[in-house]
Amino acid sequence: MSSEETPLLDVQSQHEQVYKRFNRHQKRVFLAVVSWCGLLPRQLISRFESSYALILKIFTVFVSGSLVPSIPKIALDLDTTSSVISLAVSLSILGAAIGSLTCAAYSTFYGRRIIYLYSLPLMCMGSVGVALSNAVPELMIWRFLQAFGASAGLSVGSGVIADIYKLEERGTAMGVFYGAAMLGPSLAPVCSGLAAHYASWRDMQYALGICGLIAFVAVAAFLPETPHPKTKGVDRYYESLKGPGPLRRRFFWVNPLASLWLLRSPNLSTLVLVGMFALITDYVLLIPLAYTIGQTYGITNEALIGACFLPSGLGNIVGGVLSGRLSDRIVKKYRERRSGEWVPEDRLQGAIFGAAVLVPGSILASGLVTHFIRGNLGIGLNLVCLFFNGVGLTWVLGTLSAYAVDALHSRSAESVAALNGCRAILLAFGTTGILPLIERVGATGTDTITAGLAWIGFGILWLTIRYGDKMRGWVDIGYSTAADHY
Repeated sequence: MSSEETPLLDVQSQHEQVYKRFNRHQKRVFLAVVSWCGLLPRQLISRFESSYALILKIFTVFVSGSLVPSIPKIALDLDTTSSVISLAVSLSILGAAIGSLTCAAYSTFYGRRIIYLYSLPLMCMGSVGVALSNAVPELMIWRFLQAFGASAGLSVGSGVIADIYKLEERGTAMGVFYGAAMLGPSLAPVCSGLAAHYASWRDMQYALGICGLIAFVAVAAFLPETPHPKTKGVDRYYESLKGPGPLRRRFFWVNPLASLWLLRSPNLSTLVLVGMFALITDYVLLIPLAYTIGQTYGITNEALIGACFLPSGLGNIVGGVLSGRLSDRIVKKYRERRSGEWVPEDRLQGAIFGAAVLVPGSILASGLVTHFIRGNLGIGLNLVCLFFNGVGLTWVLGTLSAYAVDALHSRSAESVAALNGCRAILLAFGTTGILPLIERVGATGTDTITAGLAWIGFGILWLTIRYGDKMRGWVDIGYSTAADHY
């Protein structure tokens, strides 16, 4: 073997060994843990409004959706209006955005596991604080802390997946991760509705605190540090200081907003819009569910209203699994077609069907069904629309996140946090206008407008796929190359 070939083969072998540090069973356990943590943040947001990686993701989403069916009772309990309580949803989104950026930045520097161990206790404290709140200001403060603490599930979980899965396996893992996370907005209203109808909305928040404690124990017991050797910022720093004398350990300040600077890349900034226009359809369908489908079809039982969220959650799981496998196959197919050349935008082709058909088509159909069809048939068709919207949503979001991780592997958690954080900040303002828009133009008009936005998002996605290579040339933010993956 020639000396010119040996170094290249050694590098490839070392790179392959990085992904063999954990066996298949261990990876599945890690995926389960982080998906559980990822579910909780989204459950918090949706509830208020109406295996390692898997557990963390689930936890994040569950927190975000825990109050949706309970809003009227919370408003009555705190002597305020439903509109005021609904502002807690926007505050939760903002808290999750800031928390996600902060956790991602520190996870790149210090590691994934330690961030979970610091953030999850904050989520538990926030949950107990929300449950004990007797005034709106208290509720807002504790809700913000709750969302901040749970936010690590989405961004840091994506980093864990990037650490342990190879490029052509990553889409499937990310699909499972996002499917679990997006299950939160659907499960949260069911549990919250049951709690509101048969117990108290406060009991639901105590339950979230317990779930956070379980996630903390799971991380402490099972999740090791997953970053590749000598890639953490703190390791590189101390490596540079090696010399005579002992090293003095100290805390490092990391700018939590530095991740947003990645959005100067047109490839990432356009995907913020694609994801936002897709995700807004989910909020338009689910946040006002009690006021749209509930009132139209005479459903007043909180538990039944919560059950209407389940088809969306089931769709999230189906869409996540299907889209992940599809995007992995697309990456392999086009790489083989180009004789080994890897183009990051190949993965985005896996999101086309979801962005062009499932997401806009489902919300438009729901608006028309709600307006024209009454009775059990109307309810059934709306549930079908919710299912396909769930499929399409994770079809798009999972693929976008996998692309961000592929394109910026060394800053995987930060790239996902930048996408999710910026999108969440925009949605924090956008969601406040959903109910007023429905009151002004009706549910059908609102759904039609939202479908139009989703189609605009598809157009942006297509342009990114078509001209992504040129767009990456406009601003270099340290994109990954084939050598970083193979």
